[in-house]
Amino acid sequence: MDESKPLKVRLTFSVILVGVSLLFAAVVTDHWAVLSPKVEEYNTTCEAAHFGLWRLCTKRIFMQAQGPKEKGCGPISLPGEHNCSYFKHFTPGQSSEIFEVTTQKEYSISAAAIAIFSVGFAIIGTICVLLSFRKKRDYLLKPASMFYTFAGLCIIISVEVMRQSVKRMIDSKETVWIEYSYSWSFACACASFVLLFVCGIALLLIALPRFPQNPWETCMDAEPEH
Repeated sequence: MDESKPLKVRLTFSVILVGVSLLFAAVVTDHWAVLSPKVEEYNTTCEAAHFGLWRLCTKRIFMQAQGPKEKGCGPISLPGEHNCSYFKHFTPGQSSEIFEVTTQKEYSISAAAIAIFSVGFAIIGTICVLLSFRKKRDYLLKPASMFYTFAGLCIIISVEVMRQSVKRMIDSKETVWIEYSYSWSFACACASFVLLFVCGIALLLIALPRFPQNPWETCMDAEPEH
């Protein structure tokens, strides 16, 4: 048995935990995208917005004169009155008309549902790895690696659905938004995809049986796994 295998598994699992943490941060926060309307008048307030998978937050910002290349409201980091509400299709009793008009309901529900699948795969994969540490149950590493890979694929699909949703909002003539940017929650989702997908494949390669190292060493002669 490869004596360095437990160390490799633990190092890979440590990186995977970082990816899982980024995944959870992306799913529960609402800074995937920032939207800005066109500012017609200065020395008055304008309303910018940022949203995630579950809710929309608007912010009234007092705008002073901007440069010739700056036409939008913001940046969102400026002080102002802050208000958040969950999307109407998730909480029918709450109002979020501003978002119902400016996005596709199907896009939002699809992105959230796929992200939930990603979280579920990550949790199952983590349980499998933790169980493999007990009584040398190395056979659990293979399904764990697949669950992590599936989690990475699901979150990147959710990212693409969200990106298409934002693009449709900006292109629609029914919206007031003229500018958009992706924020740190979006970056967390992309980073979690890279870590979960790459480390999932790495964990699978580590979990595979050792191949013969010499041409004259057959599979039957190879040292068996314990």
